[in-house]
Amino acid sequence: MSNLEIFKRKIDTAEDLQSVVKTMKALAAVSIRQYEKAVTSLETYDKTLEMGLHILLKRDPQVLLNPSNYQTGKQQLGVVIFGSDQGMCGQFNERISNYTLEHIETLNVSKNDLTLLTIGLRLADRLENLDYNSEAILTVPSSIEGITNTIQETVLILEQWRQQKGINKIIVFHNDFISGSTYYPRYVQIFPLNLERLQNLKQKPWNSRTLPNFTMPSAQLASALFKQHFFVSLYRACAESLASENASRLASMQVAEKNIKERLMELKNEFQHQRQTSITEELLDIVSGFEALAQEVDKS
Repeated sequence: MSNLEIFKRKIDTAEDLQSVVKTMKALAAVSIRQYEKAVTSLETYDKTLEMGLHILLKRDPQVLLNPSNYQTGKQQLGVVIFGSDQGMCGQFNERISNYTLEHIETLNVSKNDLTLLTIGLRLADRLENLDYNSEAILTVPSSIEGITNTIQETVLILEQWRQQKGINKIIVFHNDFISGSTYYPRYVQIFPLNLERLQNLKQKPWNSRTLPNFTMPSAQLASALFKQHFFVSLYRACAESLASENASRLASMQVAEKNIKERLMELKNEFQHQRQTSITEELLDIVSGFEALAQEVDKS
């Protein structure tokens, strides 16, 4: 195979890769927007839950602020970490795993008192390599529709841990999408409810003259509000993590596209150089042949 054919194949391969990267960039951008909308759609529902808590704190604060709800004994920590199942997303899993382990170290919790639920097979493998084994591993949902099933399964596992393992604190770690291709790791405590937040909410004035009433028992309402808060917090974490994963993939594809473009220019320049060299050699062969032929004619 000639050098020109080799370079032509390399150029075709680079252009195919460029096309794939552009497609992946477009898909990542569309996915980010979808998951952003999912997070935004929770804001109104979240405000409704906060209003419910606010009313309950005004009517019967003890049901939420009871000291027995906030155990001060030995800490049994449950941790949920959202990662990725797929590649080509840069340092996505590395950032959230490093952030999680650094925070856990500040809590002074032994590994015997720590139970991990990892969402993302690649993240679970990374944590295992760092000597942190996951008690349960779930796959990352691949669409908006799949988030609900994943969170429902997560809730069941966490409830089982609370009953069987005595888990008295649950923290969720995930990457939080900011904008463009930017995201940062963060955490949120979903159990028990944040005491300081509840106390501040209790002191907050109600926005109208009449405080709404409720008919169900206070304890039952508190339980219902907590379950909704629990589910919504996990749902938001999952959606934000998926948006962040696609943001990380978008950034990786942008770098890949730039590298491919530069490589493609190098290949095309080299192809033109080789082609020009080949044409020059052919012309020289023709000229040499013509001169040789002319000399033979002159001799005859």
